[in-house]
Amino acid sequence: MNLLTNRNSKIKHTSKINNSRIFVFDLPAYKNKKGKLICPFSKDCVKYCYAQNGFFTFKSVKNKYEENYKLTGQDNFPDLIKKELDKKKVTHLRIHSSGDFYSKKYLNTWVNLAIKNPKIVFYGYSKSVKMIKEVKKPNNFKFVFSYGGKQDHLIDPKKDFHSKIFKDKKDLLNFGYIDASKNDLIAINKTNNKIGLIYH
Repeated sequence: MNLLTNRNSKIKHTSKINNSRIFVFDLPAYKNKKGKLICPFSKDCVKYCYAQNGFFTFKSVKNKYEENYKLTGQDNFPDLIKKELDKKKVTHLRIHSSGDFYSKKYLNTWVNLAIKNPKIVFYGYSKSVKMIKEVKKPNNFKFVFSYGGKQDHLIDPKKDFHSKIFKDKKDLLNFGYIDASKNDLIAINKTNNKIGLIYH
């Protein structure tokens, strides 16, 4: 089984420049084949979601993410993830470059995995703002709230780590954001809570 992957070019580059072993766990973008909402709090982002274009549209990729989604409902899902974390010697796990936390139960599964694996950083972006704010998180569970969803009003831009998408780097820097377009671990920096991404 190969639930955790690192084929994404940005993830590969980030691993190299940070001397880390970064892997990703993905789900279908927005909805699965049966119409189940995988990103329940998405809104404007659906129009420009990069996870519904390019590599993500390949049949083999879509089938894999569909299978991943099915596995999240199994009781042994945490054991399957743990086995791969150990086997691949993961230092950082990005949860979802495609998909999101679709339920409290699913979110809690990942929080518990983070608690049981304190040496691994679990991170990513999410529009499930309310759920993440309400759950008690360990220090190695780091999430950035991304604008463009139904719960934007719950994001405190002065305190919360959050992300916005810009048309170019000049705009991004002018608004005081740091560019995370090429280095994925910028998302978990400790100095600036304003994470910028350039539209692609």
